[in-house]
Amino acid sequence: MPSAGPEEGDQLPPLEIPVTRTLIVSGALASRDFQDVHHDTEAAHHKGSPDIFMNILTTNGLVGRYVVGWAGPYAVLRKVAVRLGAPNYPGDTMALSGHVTAVTPPAPDAPEGEGATVEIAVRGTNRLGDHVTGTVTVTLRESPTGQQDAPPSARTPKRTADHAAEREAEPGGGTP
Repeated sequence: MPSAGPEEGDQLPPLEIPVTRTLIVSGALASRDFQDVHHDTEAAHHKGSPDIFMNILTTNGLVGRYVVGWAGPYAVLRKVAVRLGAPNYPGDTMALSGHVTAVTPPAPDAPEGEGATVEIAVRGTNRLGDHVTGTVTVTLRESPTGQQDAPPSARTPKRTADHAAEREAEPGGGTP
């Protein structure tokens, strides 16, 4: 991709997220969703589910993380519109993928540092099929110091542990 920015049709790098009981329960608690089907296996069974399952707010957060991981730390998440399909159960892996569907250049009167607004079609699948489908809109921005971030195609969403390992491998042990 040219350094000018993303183009319609660009593919985001895939991201696989292991779905654990801890992720399901902590996501529900963090979003203040105390429905028992998100933390109580017996209650989930009683209500016809084979196990606890991920709530929509956790899915929204993971989709946002995926897109902002691609777009960069200064990107502004403008809209997340998703639809849930097959549940995410403990032991599943959610594979996120996406592609750019539209790029709108900044308006002439846009604030300094504001870049294009990008619409991305996102899909998250698991062993049962589509867990989530939808569209995410972000506005790209420069860093507050005015330095350009790497173009989105050069970034891949990384797990925190992966990033920490890379920092430790840097000269000086990753210390600032």
